Order: sequence, then C-alpha cells, then structure tokens
Amino acid sequence: MAIRTERLRKQFGLAAAVEGVTFEVPDGQNFALLGPNGAGKSTLIRLLTTLIAPTSGRAEVAGHDVQRAPDAVRRAIGVIPQAYTSDPGLTAAENLHFYGRLYGMRVARRTAMVDELLATVGLEEFRDKLVGTFSGGMRRRLEIGRSLLHTPKIIFLDEPTLGLDPQTRNQLWTHIQKLNGEEQVTVFLTTHYMEEAERVAHRIAIIDHGKIIAQGTPGELKAQTGTESLEEAFLALTGSTIREEEASSLDKLRTFGKAFRRVK
Repeated sequence: MAIRTERLRKQFGLAAAVEGVTFEVPDGQNFALLGPNGAGKSTLIRLLTTLIAPTSGRAEVAGHDVQRAPDAVRRAIGVIPQAYTSDPGLTAAENLHFYGRLYGMRVARRTAMVDELLATVGLEEFRDKLVGTFSGGMRRRLEIGRSLLHTPKIIFLDEPTLGLDPQTRNQLWTHIQKLNGEEQVTVFLTTHYMEEAERVAHRIAIIDHGKIIAQGTPGELKAQTGTESLEEAFLALTGSTIREEEASSLDKLRTFGKAFRRVK
C-alpha cells in the first residue's frame, strides 16, 4: 500500500485541522484529495510528507511510519508544492544537479538522470537557460522532473496547475498520466479543478472540516449524489457556501492590533 492512514489527527490550539482521517492509496494509483478552502488538504499533505507531526493516529507512506521513519519517507517521495521552488538564478540543469546532490546521488548517475528527465519533460533544449526566463508551465515541468530525480515511489502534487493556461495544464496532466502508466509512480494530488480530478484520478476522497466525508471513483461519487458531473457531486457533498481559507482580513487586523498594543 502506497499510503495508509488510521484515525490521523492534527490539532492547532483548540482547533483540529485534520480530525480522525482514515484512508488507503494502493501502489500505482492516481489519488485526488478534494475539498473547500480550509478543509484540511494542505495540512494532510504536510503530515504525509513529514513536515509536521500528527497529534494522534498514524500514517504510513511507502511502507514507512511518518513519525518513526521520516527520513525513509522523504527518500521515497517527491513533492511539488503550490509555489514555484526552482531557483530562478540557476539553469534548468543546475537546478536538477543541485537537487541530486542533496540526495547524495553519484555524479554519473545524477548526470544521466538529469539528461533523461530534461528530455522527458520537454526541456532538453533549455537545459542551459536560466529558470528565471521560463514560463510558468516550463517551471512546473522542471519541478515535476526534479521531483522524479531520485526515482520516488510516490509524488505529491499540491494544486500543481494553479495559474496555468489550459494548454499547459493539459500537457502537464498528459505527462503525469504517462509517468503513472509507464513508471507506476503513485500520484497523490489536490486540485480545485474538478475536470482535472475526474480526468486523472482513479479514486477521490473529499475532505471537509478536517474529515473525509466521501470516497470512491468519480463515477461512484456521482452515483452516490445523483449528479452528472464531479463538480455537482462535490457541491452536493460540501455545500455551495463560499469558504474562506483563513480568518477574515478584519479578524487578522484586530488580532494584529491587539498584539501590537501589547508590545507597546
């Protein structure tokens, strides 16, 4: 099993961001985690990628417990966060070589993998170009290549196509499906684009208020809700009220004001 959680919980202060989450992701599956803003998606990814520790419950990633063997988990995964993390002051090849050195890859192996991955993501002719000159889609493709440099078993993609044009989004998902099909890489993704999830995910879990409220294939979720599209199923399960990812700006200003007055 690529990922397994059991009653996984993360609490910040008095609030639980993830509350009693249990699910499994088989090896080689494309798995989508969907939810409104503030539902717990990013917190769950941080738990699974060992960036934060759970309050209670347990999780295994690539057969390793995230608390007992975090280094083993990190060696087994690749992560593509929402924000671009490639260095704009380095070339495409230099970005990949730097990442490979962090993983302790030998020079010969690293060089071969850099050449192979640049070709795989369609950036071979741009290997010596500064990443700061790349489009958003090119940077995202480079980061997908970077996440695969150490041949991970699982890649985590947190809204990887946010802000990309439809053509680039389509190209990226075609490439990710190819990786899944040919390399049997397990893909764990979040997205707000329902058509993307319906297109690429074998199974979907919907999280709301920190809890998994539904799981199944896109077809099963549509049948469960009596809807014709995944977006309609999502709204039927989570409601149509607009969510805020964090506290309102006014609440933030009030909190800042109180803290500022205490400092003075």
